[in-house]
Amino acid sequence: MSRIPSAAARRRRLRFDGWIAGVGTSSGTRIVLGHWPRSPFGPFSDVMVERVDGERLLLAPTQETADFVRATYTFDTVRVVPVEVTAGADVWTVRAGTLDLRFTTGRRGPLGCLLRAVPGVLARRPAFSALTDRPARVLLAGVRTRGSAGGGRREWYCARDLQPIRTVSAVFEGIGLGGIAPVEPPVRFGFGSVPRKPALTRVTTVVALGPE
Repeated sequence: MSRIPSAAARRRRLRFDGWIAGVGTSSGTRIVLGHWPRSPFGPFSDVMVERVDGERLLLAPTQETADFVRATYTFDTVRVVPVEVTAGADVWTVRAGTLDLRFTTGRRGPLGCLLRAVPGVLARRPAFSALTDRPARVLLAGVRTRGSAGGGRREWYCARDLQPIRTVSAVFEGIGLGGIAPVEPPVRFGFGSVPRKPALTRVTTVVALGPE
């Protein structure tokens, strides 16, 4: 890719600061939104969709971001489409090609309060995500905070907040997807899924592009 052409660049750790929202719908379609105000590619958002038949789609705003995400995760279909996200205090709206998504968040619980109390400098470190990987598997079914990504890459998720998602309204390709439901079965884009209970997670994601 044009922004990371050299061997030295391929060994870099790239950091993405933002939010991940994972929701299930009563139709069986599961949706994962990545909203990244700070990233090596500038601000952008992308959406991963897994249909009830198992097809995995990526909706990304540029060819550059689509190539990067596709090299890190696994998809059957990739579409480059405009992705617009409006984030309010407790209402988020997303338009990505033929997907229209709206969800509302509720009050954070004890785990969200605990994550917010972790100092930001500590929470951003891959060593911290390695420490929290086992508790995350126990407390949040399907979640892993570190693992092997595509193309020999390594990835760490450093959670800094967690809020429940209370309501979801989604239309994809002109078809309503129904109401909110657990993310079940877990999504299969990468080495781990999002929480089974729909949630919005404030997160720093670190991707190592090659051997350290």
